[in-house]
Amino acid sequence: MRKILLIILCIILCGCTSKQEEYQKLMEENPYVIIDVRTKEEYQEEHIQNAINIPYDELEEKISISKDQMIFVYCRSGSRSKIAYETLTNLGYQVYDLGGISKINLPKETE
Repeated sequence: MRKILLIILCIILCGCTSKQEEYQKLMEENPYVIIDVRTKEEYQEEHIQNAINIPYDELEEKISISKDQMIFVYCRSGSRSKIAYETLTNLGYQVYDLGGISKINLPKETE
């Protein structure tokens, strides 16, 4: 019982929230774009609703989004989205890495 109370107290004092909750709040309050940085074939199989597809290795040449908008990136496992995050951050964008598609709690669709 004491352990449970300590955990609850830690959560209250730390103001801990998951990244998913943090990102959800940002999406509700700001204009944003979601970029699927996987291949075209992976994107066609399943993607987050309204996401655009720009493979991570083509971002520098194909990005044409205003720097006033937040960008959320994701891929299959989180590896390519980390590279995309770094690429876009270096280009001056405000970027958030959602990680792998299977862990993202947003509506998905297929083509």
